[in-house]
Amino acid sequence: MNQKDVEKQIIANYQRDEEMMILVFAQWCVNHDLDPIELYTRAYPNQEKNPALLHAVDLTVPKEEAGDVADQTLIGVLSLFGNEDLAFVVTEEIQNRKK
Repeated sequence: MNQKDVEKQIIANYQRDEEMMILVFAQWCVNHDLDPIELYTRAYPNQEKNPALLHAVDLTVPKEEAGDVADQTLIGVLSLFGNEDLAFVVTEEIQNRKK
């Protein structure tokens, strides 16, 4: 593999992992009766609609069919991808749920 192929592979892997992170977020929201688009908009109010998020929402399953997504797993994954603002909004929702 030459350098350009390696770079393309790294980018493709990152994009695939980012899509998985978005899907995990969307499913976590569904599992907790939250609107993923509303939470995302609270975290990033100046951004346009996120096509990857809209796609991920389409891929979610009803919470009765979904596996559990642990709160700390989601926060860790969001932080790993630099979504600190979204992790903050998720943390607020977790705190609200515990009240």
